[in-house]
Amino acid sequence: MQAKKRYFILLSAGSCLALLFYFGGLQFRASRSHSRREEHSRRNGLHHPSPDHFWPRFPDALRPFVPWDQLENEDSSVHISPRQKRDANSSIYKGKKCRMESCFDFTLCKKNGFKVYVYPQQKGEKIAESYQNILAAIEGSRFYTSDPSQACLFVLSLDTLDRDQLSPQYVHNLRSKVQSLHLWNSGRNHLIFNLYSGTWPDYTEDVGFDIGQAMLAKASISTENFRPNFDVSIPLFSKDHPRTGGERGFLKFNTIPPLRKYMLVFKGKRYLTGIGSDTRNALYHVHNGEDVLLLTTCKHGKDWQKHKDSRCDRDNTEYEKYDYREMLHNATFCLVPRGRRLGSFRFLEALQAACVPVMLSNGWELPFSEVINWNQAAVIGDERLLLQIPSTIRSIHQDKILALRQQTQFLWEAYFSSVEKIVLTTLEIIQDRIFKHISRNSLIWNKHPGGLFVLPQYSSYLGDFPYYYANLGLKPPSKFTAVIHAVTPLVSQSQPVLKLLVAAARSQYCAQIIVLWNCDKPLPAKHRWPATAVPVIVIEGESKVMSSRFLPYDNIVTDAVLSLDEDTVLSTTEVDFAFTVWQSFPERIVGYPARSHFWDNSKERWGYTSKWTNDYSMVLTGAALYHKYYHYLYTHYLPASLKNMVDQLANCEDILMNFLVSAVTKLPPIKVTQKKQYKETMMGQTSRASRWADPDHFAQRQSCMNTFTSWFGYMPLIHSQMRLDPVLFKDQVSILRKKYRDIERL
Repeated sequence: MQAKKRYFILLSAGSCLALLFYFGGLQFRASRSHSRREEHSRRNGLHHPSPDHFWPRFPDALRPFVPWDQLENEDSSVHISPRQKRDANSSIYKGKKCRMESCFDFTLCKKNGFKVYVYPQQKGEKIAESYQNILAAIEGSRFYTSDPSQACLFVLSLDTLDRDQLSPQYVHNLRSKVQSLHLWNSGRNHLIFNLYSGTWPDYTEDVGFDIGQAMLAKASISTENFRPNFDVSIPLFSKDHPRTGGERGFLKFNTIPPLRKYMLVFKGKRYLTGIGSDTRNALYHVHNGEDVLLLTTCKHGKDWQKHKDSRCDRDNTEYEKYDYREMLHNATFCLVPRGRRLGSFRFLEALQAACVPVMLSNGWELPFSEVINWNQAAVIGDERLLLQIPSTIRSIHQDKILALRQQTQFLWEAYFSSVEKIVLTTLEIIQDRIFKHISRNSLIWNKHPGGLFVLPQYSSYLGDFPYYYANLGLKPPSKFTAVIHAVTPLVSQSQPVLKLLVAAARSQYCAQIIVLWNCDKPLPAKHRWPATAVPVIVIEGESKVMSSRFLPYDNIVTDAVLSLDEDTVLSTTEVDFAFTVWQSFPERIVGYPARSHFWDNSKERWGYTSKWTNDYSMVLTGAALYHKYYHYLYTHYLPASLKNMVDQLANCEDILMNFLVSAVTKLPPIKVTQKKQYKETMMGQTSRASRWADPDHFAQRQSCMNTFTSWFGYMPLIHSQMRLDPVLFKDQVSILRKKYRDIERL
């Protein structure tokens, strides 16, 4: 048997070799004869490329490169599937292959930076309130330009938000209106906002006109149609969503354990037929009437009774028993199933309520997914595994639940609480794509204070910001720069500004002193300034306005800034103690003079008070420490209108800085050591510093409070009753046991 096997194997191998030599020989002979013909033609000058020139033949020849937008004009003999034909005819798919590298002109952004132009509104065109809010947010941002030649990005004034043909907000003839715009350029460098697309019964994602090479900022967009690194997925928000500011999240206390009355809740419409009906029709299988409340109603639409099923009446009865807001505030997890479209209003409602969203919308590209890590704030479920949802969320540990809830609050307040934040987040994402070398990383976007307040133009190193020392394992800065704001001429060696300069220079933590000379008189001679152990730099203010004290001067070499008015009274010991406190709170304002705000019911406006109480919400920058990044943020983040107001009044710059820092940190400032007098009382009444005695000064500050609140959209200041004193301060023990003993003698 073994011998027969060997003979069979040898015979098979021999046959294969014979066939190989036979066919190979034919090709070799053909190749040689072809080469002879080529050589003969070449010698006689008759050489022409032969169509059967020897080269390996493939079943599908490689096609030459053709730009994506010319594919429609190719030879009709090319095979195209029916689905590809439908996609080619649908306007949303014509630029499906667009990416920033292929459909965006970066050269427009290199010259003038990231500037956004909004087309002027055309007469007779209706614009819904939601779209008006979007345009207002752009026009009020630091990116806006009214000059199209300066623009890097263009936004239509034509309302593109609602493209449902059955909607009263639907704009007709949008295709021709868009094409007639002289700057349209096939949509290149354009951004189109859209909340609703398609209509009954299929609710496609077609916006009803050819978007060309424009980017889409779209709600309810699917991963199939989403163009990565080009489109931006935005949340679906209602017409009542606030334009600016917005309410804060509902998580007031970090309760331990973080569990609430209900484990999982949902209350909404149930669709009996059509797209989006499968998931909501199956929710009753999970509902247990105890800690899992999934309530649906068929009672919507004009003809609901004609189509109702056997469960409708029972569902409607139970639906009416529960208050939706009460459920939200008392639930740990909130189900967010898809509706007719992939997105749902329930998504933002759950975020605000600190109710962890359980996503049940297969194929939905989650809002701002390019920068937000939703695994830190939501549970991503699968519609096909609905019955496993309860057991899955019950298995999540309480530590993880608390972390998820905290992240929902951060994301809500950072990116979703207002139309303005949604729009600015969209623009910042696009700006990061354009200027990749200074773009924000995932840590910035997903950690407090968020991407809107961390401007990468300031620095590409996280250690230069006051929010990431712990993440990077860095120690707080060990030195500070004292910046003294001088507005009166130097006429005597006993003036308070010189005493203050000497006291600050003696601090062991002082690296240098900068005197900002905003006086109308010429700079004093160098010998007029006292000799100190640290450098003293005198800068003459170019514009000599109040906001100039917060300019990001290159001379400030330390991260910590000690801001001082020229008539401030501080000892070296007080400076040292305040700085050691600031090192523990580098993201906040830390200082001595405290003020507070209150709501005046009689006038229905915010009030400002300097009364001596245990409650405060501001620490004035006449004697305060903060991070120098706030100089950059004050200069480049705040609008020119607020800074111009400060400069015209020569007042309120310290209030505006407190507004800014509290808006960023969501925390109050920190007052150190009780001190009633921090101003020199012997100042001449002719100096500009005597504005504190001006009766109009206080009224102006009242007005400033309300103007600032209007721009921020809410009151960012936060009250505090915490005051930090040195250990053993005022205690009846030996003075020798106290480190900052001189403070008690003041």
